[in-house]
Amino acid sequence: MRVLVVTAVAAEGDAVRSGWAAGPGEAEPWSLPGGYELRRVHGRAVGFDVLAAGVGPAAAAAGTATALTAAALAGTPYDLVVSAGIGGGFAGAPLGSVVVAEAIVAADLGAQTPDGFVPVTELGFGTVAHRPEKALVDAVAAASGGAVGTIVTVSTVTGSAARAAELARRHPGVLAEAMEGFGVAEAAAAHGVAVLELRTVSNAVGPRDRAAWRIGDALAALTGASRTLPEALAAHGTAGQPHRP
Repeated sequence: MRVLVVTAVAAEGDAVRSGWAAGPGEAEPWSLPGGYELRRVHGRAVGFDVLAAGVGPAAAAAGTATALTAAALAGTPYDLVVSAGIGGGFAGAPLGSVVVAEAIVAADLGAQTPDGFVPVTELGFGTVAHRPEKALVDAVAAASGGAVGTIVTVSTVTGSAARAAELARRHPGVLAEAMEGFGVAEAAAAHGVAVLELRTVSNAVGPRDRAAWRIGDALAALTGASRTLPEALAAHGTAGQPHRP
């Protein structure tokens, strides 16, 4: 099984790879078009390539699509794409906890109207949600000790209580927000590849308070969650079916 893990920044990628540091294969660089660099981990039943694609859904989609295209052209396509990193947590996702997405949702893709926000799907264009295969989500959540819920993708990090309340109201069951998952899922869908999103919580979604963030704790939790991925995916048997929009 071949898995592409996409993070926003190198620190997240390092945290992911640290979970496999005791394994039989050290990461080695592999250059892609566009200046992207994969870090490969060999010697497992599940082979992982880790890519830091940049911050935000557009950068995530571009980097993911580049890696998926390169793999397909080389005749070694991926079975699964995982969007992984740290993010903000809503009620039910405390600092340092793990969240696995049952729905990957673009929170601000649509139109603002006098009656409120209208998702782009209701405008007749595209989709705002991707739903990973349930059995895969459950397997990874059980192995990592993660909670299962919606993870919203935003282009602007939430910085007020009012915005946090609006997102919670519009997305019942939301547990976390981040900036890349939907972009990764869009690229995976275009290639017919299964997708998963895994986040660890560094801060509470709401009024912006950098002093209260626990980035180090969240990165450590990401390492711990990543350590469980090979066994969970191998036990699942396949990387799952292409996800449902």
